[in-house]
Parts: sequence; structure tokens; C-alpha cells
Amino acid sequence: MNFIHRFFAKYSDEKIIHWFRKICIAEAISWFFLFSAMIWIRMDRESLAPTLYIILIGNLHGLFFSLYLLILFPIRKIFAWDDEDTVFAIISAFFPFATIWVDKKLSRFDRE
Repeated sequence: MNFIHRFFAKYSDEKIIHWFRKICIAEAISWFFLFSAMIWIRMDRESLAPTLYIILIGNLHGLFFSLYLLILFPIRKIFAWDDEDTVFAIISAFFPFATIWVDKKLSRFDRE
């Protein structure tokens, strides 16, 4: 994990927080489109369009999911999360729209 900290060390905390907020929202939106793609492919299995759509959206969602998990480590240091908060943030990546909750509630400086 040292290479992640070295990579993000050249950026300010404000910039990393800004990226984190954008990635949280992008991951949630991409999950919504992935869910719509799953419904579409169930309704129209024979057509090429839903297959291409689910491939494209699935790759985008995988990108945002991976970025979310990568940026959690510098965010943990910035917001001084303990192990419980970090594990909760990692687990929330697997639930729909939970990354928005992490952005709004868990990533604040004035938490008790």
C-alpha cells in the first residue's frame, strides 16, 4: 500500500477529497446504469444493443469501483478513520448507493 500513499502524496488533501466525492457519486450513478443494463438484457436477450450496453456500463462501473477502493487509503489518513470506519467504507462499495452515504456522513472532519 506504500505505492498508493507515494502516488497521492504529491496532491493536496483538498484535491484528494474533491476526487473522492466525485468518484463516490460516479460509482453510484454507474451502478444505477448497470442495474438498468441488467434489466434490459433480461428483457431482450437476442439483441446486440443490450449486450454492448452492459459490456460498456460494466467496464465503467468496474473502473469507478476500483478507483473508489484505491482512493480510500489516502482518504482514511485525511479523515483519521479508525479500522471500523475503513472496513465499513470498503464494505459499502458492494452495496448500491452506499458510497454516497460514505461521502455525505463518514467523510467529515467534525465527526465525533
